[in-house]
Amino acid sequence: MRTCLLVFLFLLLAGGAARAQDVLTKRNGEELKVKVVEITPSEVKFRRADNLDGPLISVWRTDVFMIVYANGVKEVLNAATIFQTTGPPSPPAAVRAAFPGEVPKVGNEDPNDAVLEEPIRLDGPRVGVTFLSSGVRSKALEEGVEVGAVITQFGWQFESRLFRLPNGVSGLVEFVPLVGGLEQGRFLPSINGLLGIRGAKGFEFGVGPNVTPLGASLVLAMGTSIRSYGVNFPVNLAVVPGRDGMRVSLLVGFNARHR
Repeated sequence: MRTCLLVFLFLLLAGGAARAQDVLTKRNGEELKVKVVEITPSEVKFRRADNLDGPLISVWRTDVFMIVYANGVKEVLNAATIFQTTGPPSPPAAVRAAFPGEVPKVGNEDPNDAVLEEPIRLDGPRVGVTFLSSGVRSKALEEGVEVGAVITQFGWQFESRLFRLPNGVSGLVEFVPLVGGLEQGRFLPSINGLLGIRGAKGFEFGVGPNVTPLGASLVLAMGTSIRSYGVNFPVNLAVVPGRDGMRVSLLVGFNARHR
């Protein structure tokens, strides 16, 4: 009898432990069984319920629709979210519980369709160096500007995300005004406009016009963004080819998200 009672208590405790988990529902309808650790103004941090000693995982707060805690308390983070579905299949249980009597829609009309969300904008400072070929320096000298082979760059990056696909690939447009040559007593402005693509892991590529007092060219840029605590740290290499030579710039900086 005592053995049966112990087995019953063990099963009861095990069942309670199995239920002691939070359910995080993303805006795309995906449900995750997790242990929520922290919710900040920009991120939700959690550990997987099946690996509570594992790494701390962060997702954008705006990508989270709702959290149902282990004690049954529900917290809706994006109440205005409208889900879409491809047809009759039922939405996740957590979404149905939040909207009794309604059938919210989950997912995209087509998995290949772009995910159109609220506008996302990033901006922040950029610093770096530009290497000038001898042809570019000669062209500048003809215009009365003597400059060394390497000049510093200071500027600001303005970025807007145009769309994001379900696989995490984003389309974006950037505007980057820069001022170079200050360390040599020169004021060499340039304006760069880029239309680009950023992968799910941060790798990005863009192309667009580059305008300076010496003329207009095409700029090709590639790089990556390292994200930490809601702040992005971009590192980019830009090449500006031209009839008079080539300019190569290495730029770093940081930016934050705005609405």
